Amino acid sequence: MPVWLIVVLVIVVVLILFVVGSYNTLVTLRNRVKDQWSQIDVQLKRRFDLIPNVVNTVKGYAKHESETLEAVVKARNTYTTAVSPKEKMDANNDLTNAISKLFALTESYPDLKANANFLELQGELQETENKIAVARQFYNDTVLTYNNKVEMFPSNIVAKLFHFEKNAFFEALEKERENVKVEF
Repeated sequence: MPVWLIVVLVIVVVLILFVVGSYNTLVTLRNRVKDQWSQIDVQLKRRFDLIPNVVNTVKGYAKHESETLEAVVKARNTYTTAVSPKEKMDANNDLTNAISKLFALTESYPDLKANANFLELQGELQETENKIAVARQFYNDTVLTYNNKVEMFPSNIVAKLFHFEKNAFFEALEKERENVKVEF
């Protein structure tokens, strides 16, 4: 067998191994991104299950605050109809904003602040918010690794060949990035 044929075969085998390895890595990373998104979904589901209880508890104390309560329910319902991760991220940001306004109401209602049911629900919701933040961080870390693989040479060649697309990061709203104004 001629040497040039052996060299060509070795090059072909190395290229095939590279393509297969890169493809498998990209599939693994894409699946990790999906898994991390589902972890966020689990925590958001927990949040959604808690929200009706919080809203009903607040309704008893803050009957004329229907606008804030309606915003929470609307944001919750918007998430349930969202299809793509981007739509879900946007709906989740709206819900986070509505929940923060809801908890701001408690300052106006001392009886509500002292209600044991509300305090328990508020604690559970705050714990869920923390879990969502951690899940977002893991999701973004996984998306970073995946996007790097999709964009970096030489794996970007395989990514383009098999139509692997970058994923969006879970980002804070512009309003959430502003400095908090503290007054005494």
